[in-house]
Amino acid sequence: MELLFVALGGALLGLGARYLLPGRHTHGAVLIPAIGVIVACALWVALTWAGLKWDGGWIWWITLGGTAVIAVVVDLVIGRVRAGHDDQLLHSLAKGAVAR
Repeated sequence: MELLFVALGGALLGLGARYLLPGRHTHGAVLIPAIGVIVACALWVALTWAGLKWDGGWIWWITLGGTAVIAVVVDLVIGRVRAGHDDQLLHSLAKGAVAR
């Protein structure tokens, strides 16, 4: 049951990262929330295997904090990389070159 709450928390953190950070036009609407869910669940399972108890506070802080950090970093990196590729493609099309 706790994994369901962790997944929901990851989705909410991913939604927050998507709508509070710039560059949301560079990726799909569900990408960052999906990454939040995946990261939150993976961290939760890894910390459970490491011996942290599900009813302790540390597992929640580490999982949700780590998810928030990773979602923000991934959102910013994807936006920057995509904008760079789009600019490069526009430049090459403007010169008349064939895009690869």
